[in-house]
Amino acid sequence: MTSIGIPLSGVSFPWMSDVANLTLRLSEQSVLQPAWDYLHQNHHEHLRSPLFPVVLSISLYFLLVFIYTLLDLLAPTWPSINRYKLHPDKLVTWENIWTTLGVTTYNHLVYIFPAAAAQWLWRPPTPLPREAPTLWGFVLGILGCTVVFDFQYYLWHLLHHRVPWLYRTFHAIHHQYNQPFSLVTQYLSGWELFSVGFWATVDPLLLQCHCLTAWGFMLFNIWVSTEDHCGYDFPWAMHNLVPFGLWGGTPKHDAHHHKPATHFAPFFSHWDWLGGTNAMPRPSGHIATATTDDVKRKEKLKGVS
Repeated sequence: MTSIGIPLSGVSFPWMSDVANLTLRLSEQSVLQPAWDYLHQNHHEHLRSPLFPVVLSISLYFLLVFIYTLLDLLAPTWPSINRYKLHPDKLVTWENIWTTLGVTTYNHLVYIFPAAAAQWLWRPPTPLPREAPTLWGFVLGILGCTVVFDFQYYLWHLLHHRVPWLYRTFHAIHHQYNQPFSLVTQYLSGWELFSVGFWATVDPLLLQCHCLTAWGFMLFNIWVSTEDHCGYDFPWAMHNLVPFGLWGGTPKHDAHHHKPATHFAPFFSHWDWLGGTNAMPRPSGHIATATTDDVKRKEKLKGVS
């Protein structure tokens, strides 16, 4: 018994294009669309509120700070934690915690909450598209915002170190601790907090990102910023995952607090390479005391004023 084979090469049917289009849509939407549909259906009003990004970012920040502060308190008696500290012989004291937490709380009460209330009163609800971003668009959007933010803050940071009045007035408070720990992340002046928050909000709008991508970038920004200041060199930290030294991470930002004329970029390393401000991290020091570089800088600033 023989079978008859009919060659189908070059033959197309109308339903084939419909199947191809459906397959393409399913392949693009299969990762994020179900989750976005669930959020759209069950939390639509919450997501549209101008307060949602504020609550989301504050919640993540204090969750991360709580975890890192708990590690700081346990590290002296837990060698398995202490071995990952950049400065294992130096302690984060309760005085350090309360001082930085006090400034953080003040900033939120005086700057963040009034700004959030103003958005809630005057800003229209966020429009929520029915379609979720593709996974590729989501990742590229976060990467693009991170690259833009990194450049913006590099210039801002460099300027506030090179101009004595700007450093003294707005940025010096952040350098009161030459060995950062997580709560130092937002141990900032109101102007610096506003600048960072402004770029984190505007950059996704400039790149025309989906709102889900914008929230993802906001959370990623908070995560890596807190990690930069945490004082730990964990194997899963970003600088250990990104190859070729492209990501500065905790060691280089710790070095910046030791040597304020180096490592101005918050995340990537290329701007410091190009600007000649890259340097190898240097250990040692005390959490609440100034380095020689800090002392010289403060004396110089006093002479300017």
